[in-house]
Order: sequence, then structure tokens, then C-alpha cells
Amino acid sequence: MALSRALRCCQRIFSWIPVIIISSVVLWSYYAYVFELCFVTLTHDLERVVYLSIFHVCFIMFCWTYWKAIFTPPATPSKKFHLSYSDKERYELEERPDVQKQILADIAKKLPIFTRAQSGAIRFCDRCQVIKPDRCHHCSVCETCILKMDHHCPWVNNCVGFSNYKFFLLFLSYSMIYCVFVASTVFQYFLKFWVGDLPNGPAKFHVLFLLFVALMFFVSLMFLFGYHCWLVAKNRSTLEAFSAPVFQNGPDRNGFNVGLNRNLQQVFGEDRKLWFIPVFTSQGDGHYFPLRTLRESENPLLGSEGKWMEDGGSDEESADENGPSVVIRTES
Repeated sequence: MALSRALRCCQRIFSWIPVIIISSVVLWSYYAYVFELCFVTLTHDLERVVYLSIFHVCFIMFCWTYWKAIFTPPATPSKKFHLSYSDKERYELEERPDVQKQILADIAKKLPIFTRAQSGAIRFCDRCQVIKPDRCHHCSVCETCILKMDHHCPWVNNCVGFSNYKFFLLFLSYSMIYCVFVASTVFQYFLKFWVGDLPNGPAKFHVLFLLFVALMFFVSLMFLFGYHCWLVAKNRSTLEAFSAPVFQNGPDRNGFNVGLNRNLQQVFGEDRKLWFIPVFTSQGDGHYFPLRTLRESENPLLGSEGKWMEDGGSDEESADENGPSVVIRTES
């Protein structure tokens, strides 16, 4: 028992190593750009002011989004999706798998659930003892079920899901902008150092490596950001891209694809002025997502919302436990 706790403690400590590496590179880039480039290498005051002003805007937005991606707790299923004491006891005492499946199916009738396991049964997490909402998956690293789980990212040491997916995308985008700005403004001085127009000194080393590091990170981020843009446009998570969600009629990769505009609104919200600001604006509460084949009149969240909310508690209680909650709006 003590050994297991020690191993988990070591794992948690080592899990911060990628974050420390990224933070160290960013802090070095700040020093190299601000002091070695702007204060030591640049000679024109106007150029220095412009470079420093734009650089600090990019740097602040990068740090803000990175912080939000790291420290926003992943959203977990609310109490509505946990088995009650009597249901849990009935489920655990039952030894017949078919009857267990039927018990879960009866409970799930009160919940807005459409996805199924590969076998066609209700998706249930034995470790968390919770009926999984649509797009919810268990993260073995976080040791809990995550709403709309995309993946566990070691570079932010956090599970990327419903509560912080927008922050993760903004982190990627502002990282690219940061790299592009640094590389484009450093390039001319890189050439001057290379051909010997500027004297050798500590600034030369920092300027040369600034360009290489910025380009290296930009290339890697470009592919990752492009892939996630494609996922957002299709309204898929990384897990759903590899394994299509299963509905009552079978697997369907486009089951949650409700059109480009509404797909974007699910992640970024309806107010476009807030799309590029790292504040939570995603639609819904992560427990239900509109379906491509479901009309508004058939929407169980609208048709039986009072039923499943009354059984599981109020919206306020769910919001307190799982973070921000936004009313889901659907269009026919």
C-alpha cells in the first residue's frame, strides 16, 4: 500500500516535467528576445518599441491560454449519472450480465444518452460507478471519467475535454502566433550575425537559437493545430476520430456533426467577440450534445429535461460540481 502511494506520488511529480520544459523554453525565449535582441542588438528606438509591444501581447496571450489549459479542472459527470444506492446495490448483487445490462438500460431511460458500447449496451464505468454521458470516457491517468474527453496531454499535464478544449485550441493558436512573430522579427538579425555584419557576442547565440527553436515549434504546432481544426469542423474528438461513436443504429463518425457554424459554436460559443479570449464560452454542460439526425422536436433534453433534472438535482448543483454551465440551444 505504501509502495503504491509512493509510486503514484512519483508519477505525479514526473508528470510535470513536460510542463517545466515548455515553461523553461518560454522563459528563455523571453529573456533572449527582450534583452539580447531588443535591448542589446536593436539600435532604432521606434523599432524596439514596436517589437516589444507586439511581443508582449503575444507573450501574455500565450501564457494566459497555457495557464488555463493546465489548471482548468476537467469536467466530470454530475450526480445525475451516478447510480443511486439502491440501484448500485441491485446492480452489484445481480450476477447475470443480461440482467445487469437491463438494469442500466432502465436507469438510462431517464437520461439524455444516445451512444452505446460496441456490444450495444449502455456505457458504464465500473471504476467510477457512473453511466457515461455521450462522448464521456475514462482517463486512466486522471483516474476519472471526463466529459467529452479528447485526450490526455502531457504538455499541459491535464486531460483535454469539455471544460478546457477551447483553452487548448487557443493555446495552440497563440503558440503558433508567438513562434511566427519571433521567427519573422529575428530572421534579419540572424542573417546579419551569420554574414558578420554584427559583432560576435552573447546576443549572437541567443538570436541564432531563437530562430531555430521558433521554427521547430511552429512546424510541430502547425500539424497539431491543423488536425484539431479539422476535428472541430467535423465535431469529433481525437478518440472519436480513431473509434466512431456507436449509436442505436450502429457506428457513425458524423453523429455529432451539426454543420460547421454550429460545430464552432459548441466549442467557442455564440458571441464571436469572445472566441479568441480564454474565458469559458462553450455551449452546454458537457452531458448532452445535439445529434445530426435528431430534430429539435425530438430533442430529449428539451422534451424531458424536467424529468432527468428532477431525478438528478438542479442545474445549479451540477454547475457547482462541474464548472461553468451554459444553456444548450438547438436549431431545427
